[in-house]
Amino acid sequence: MTETPSRDYSETLNLPTTDFPMRAGLPQKEPEILARWQKLGLYGRLRAAAKGKAKFLLHDGPPYANGHIHIGHALNKTLKDIVTRSMQMLGYDSNYVPGWDCHGLPIEWKIEEENYRSKGRQKPDLADPEAMIAFRQECRAYAEHWIGVQRDEFRRLGIEGDWDTPYLTMNFDSEAVIAEELMKFATSGQLYRGSKPVMWSVVEKTALAEAEIEYHDYQSDMIWVKFPVIEAGGTDEAAAEDLLDASVVIWTTTPWTIPGNRAISYSARIAYGLYEVTQDGLPDENWVQKGDRLILADALAEDVFKNARIGAFRKLRTVTADELGAITCAHPYRELGLGGYAFDVPLLDGEHVTDDAGTGFVHTAPGHGTDDFEIWTAKARELEAHGIDTAIPFTVADDGFYTKDAPGFDGIQVIDHKGEKGKANKANIERLKEAGALIGLGRLKHQYPHSWRSKKPIIFRNTPQWFVYMDRAIEGTNDGSGDTLRARALAAIDATRFVPAGGQRRLRSMIENRPDWVLSRQRAWGVPITVFVNRDTGEVLKDPAVNARIVEAFRAEGADAWFAPGARERFLGDAYRAEEWDKVDDILDVWFDSGSTHAFCLEKRADLMPKRRGLGGEDYVLYLEGSDQHRGWFHSSLLESCGTRRHAPYDAVLTHGFTMAEDGRKMSKSLGNQVFPQDVIKQYGADILRLWVASSDYAEDQRIGPEILKTNVDSYRKLRNTIRWMLGSLAHYRGETVALADMPELERLMLHRLAELDALVREAYWAFDYKKVSHHLFTFMTVELSAFYFDVRKDALYCDPASSVRRKAALHVIDRLFDCLVTWLAPMLPFTMEESWLARHPSEDGSVHLQLFPQVPAAWRDDALAAKWARIRTVRRVVTGALEIERRDKRIGSSLEAHPVVHVTDPELVAALAGIDMADICITSQLTLTDRPAPEGAFALDDTRGVAVVPGLAEGRKCARSWKILPEVGSDPDYPDVTPRDAAALREWDAAHKAA
Repeated sequence: MTETPSRDYSETLNLPTTDFPMRAGLPQKEPEILARWQKLGLYGRLRAAAKGKAKFLLHDGPPYANGHIHIGHALNKTLKDIVTRSMQMLGYDSNYVPGWDCHGLPIEWKIEEENYRSKGRQKPDLADPEAMIAFRQECRAYAEHWIGVQRDEFRRLGIEGDWDTPYLTMNFDSEAVIAEELMKFATSGQLYRGSKPVMWSVVEKTALAEAEIEYHDYQSDMIWVKFPVIEAGGTDEAAAEDLLDASVVIWTTTPWTIPGNRAISYSARIAYGLYEVTQDGLPDENWVQKGDRLILADALAEDVFKNARIGAFRKLRTVTADELGAITCAHPYRELGLGGYAFDVPLLDGEHVTDDAGTGFVHTAPGHGTDDFEIWTAKARELEAHGIDTAIPFTVADDGFYTKDAPGFDGIQVIDHKGEKGKANKANIERLKEAGALIGLGRLKHQYPHSWRSKKPIIFRNTPQWFVYMDRAIEGTNDGSGDTLRARALAAIDATRFVPAGGQRRLRSMIENRPDWVLSRQRAWGVPITVFVNRDTGEVLKDPAVNARIVEAFRAEGADAWFAPGARERFLGDAYRAEEWDKVDDILDVWFDSGSTHAFCLEKRADLMPKRRGLGGEDYVLYLEGSDQHRGWFHSSLLESCGTRRHAPYDAVLTHGFTMAEDGRKMSKSLGNQVFPQDVIKQYGADILRLWVASSDYAEDQRIGPEILKTNVDSYRKLRNTIRWMLGSLAHYRGETVALADMPELERLMLHRLAELDALVREAYWAFDYKKVSHHLFTFMTVELSAFYFDVRKDALYCDPASSVRRKAALHVIDRLFDCLVTWLAPMLPFTMEESWLARHPSEDGSVHLQLFPQVPAAWRDDALAAKWARIRTVRRVVTGALEIERRDKRIGSSLEAHPVVHVTDPELVAALAGIDMADICITSQLTLTDRPAPEGAFALDDTRGVAVVPGLAEGRKCARSWKILPEVGSDPDYPDVTPRDAAALREWDAAHKAA
């Protein structure tokens, strides 16, 4: 008898079907989505949807409008976008207004280079008001160009925000507010003109802030120098007489500062001794000779003599702190006849002195170092009482040449206009040799401060500058002498949330130890220090009417108004004689500009403007930048706001690390290891770059490179395929729901996992822990869904009858899974999740980004069920392990060919398996469970007790529709080649299509 050919059952299966492509094509697809968002007016719709809700304001730290964005920008802006999108979906009005820092030396430097130096043109004389304004206009145009370029590059990353009306520090309104904020400091007595050593760039001819400094290797000349004792005191006259024939030895790596020496610092905590040289020095270097007596720290004496090439010496006695305090030395140049060095050099007890290196004595030039300045000024009254002139010399001019305050060194330069070392060190070394004061000479390679723009070394130089007091009581307050800028800032730090928490300690340490805030720069492009100084008294004018005129003019004309002809007379008005007042033309440090952004952005824009005033309140302000901004934007914003508003401008500060090459080295052009965001987007798409950001531990330094990107591409492909399968399966979903109580346990388990993930995702987004969100969602989608739940349920979804509760429940759960996962992932992968959402919920004006995170019912949580299924999956893991070996050894092709016998002797596992169809869960055609002990040789896993598997082959016929091998295949006479379950499905399918 001829057997009837089997029917083609493929059309009866509910296989996934979707137009959602497996290959993402992100470089082509993403621009289409961007265009759709713009057409949709997504930003405006987000604002309208959130109107009236509590505000979560991520205030943008302004990038510099200078050049294309780099990978650090991409990291920073992507993190900000994840913050604002996630907070919007958590139910806040989470607005994002981008901003740019437009003033300052980097742009001015570029204009000088591109428009003048490279063309051999002379830079205009900026003392001419018209030339000054024209030069400033060149700077403004340069900034405008790069703002446009960077805006397009940021938008291509998928950053959503108010790109049409960003804030700019060079907007007229912004410049007006910056000037107004500066004048608040002047009015409250916090602003003063002083003379202090500041970090000075000879190349750029301006003072620099700590935030404008980076450290590079530099080779310095180091010298050991004798300062002869000319006066000694104490209770023991003989001991004092003993010291008059000795010298105090200092060590320095800046020989050029010797003309500026005015004192020597020691520490009462260090043990010192009087040492005598007991052998002659080298014949060609007679710097130290037999009989010389030197005062040194005991811990460093041997090193000093070694550097002086002296091997024989002895300690004569201890020198006490009281004796040191009574010593006066002569400057080593006193006897050279140079003039100007006849002053006494006192010894000062200083906390900054250590015996870690050097001699235990610190050469103190108050015009060339912060510690030197602080101890000199702290001891000023005491020194003046002893007839010592405490005026600080200006030994070096702004061009790096010595001034008249360094007699004998006329025409010699410390650093030249190219940042190269001048002849000052050599000249001083020769003078010290001539004076017989040099006892040692060497070179030291160490980390030295450089300008981050010119990459050239800086010098510490005493200059007249404008400062803000850190420790003087602020005028017009009722808090008493304790109300200082430092005290306010430290209190504000304590009230601020820091992520990671270590940022609080870092910023606090900086505020605790920082000197007064230097505000002035000797440049052209920026907001000027808008104050007038009385020529006779040095008094700063504090007139509200004058200040109001300045603000009004800046708002109408910009800061150029300050430099226009007749500006002094215009702003002073009729109440003052212009010739009695000097108009300050120094430019404000750009960190004051960016530190004031809260004043002209957050507090002026109606769409921002947090309701709170002071700390607390329902609205929330976050500042997010790299960890270097503890000394930059976080720092200056804190000081500016505390000085004018008594509190920080932020509720929280979040910091990220720096991006390194994938081998851990710093990216550099010379190493060829740079990664440019534009290249990554062109090759892979912005969502791949965003996935790298979301999955990185951004609190630490991250790495990126070709292999790391490939790993992210692989992860993305798995995630996309999971979404694609859900979309394909949901093509058969008709919206039918199944009550929780009627669902199979496996579906209830998935809903339980959604409830767990909902709590985790919300908490992690609020904690800004995106690595946690991405890790848990990726693991859930690839391990728990694709490799377990979906794999198990494919048979039911494809083959069960349309009336099957199991199939309906599975589709209902997949629908819930899809909506939750796509919305949870939307802040991190906005392009892909938008494409996914629209594939499921097609709409002309819809967007996943207009959704809130779904409300997950508390009833879905079932910890007891989860514990039970953890045991079930433990048994399943042993079964699948056994089947892998069977496949590897080619005893079976697929798991449906297997009939394993599973020996379970653990009582807890036996109880968990009761009533569970383990063949269905393990995707086998048949499976036998037994509580009998397993025979010798049964498969087991070392980490799982009480479970062993004896593999076997399934018996019966293969179902032509579901491919299961079962004895009951063919038991339905109408469908002789399928299982009874498949026969029921076919009967329903045939009836439905016959009716149609």
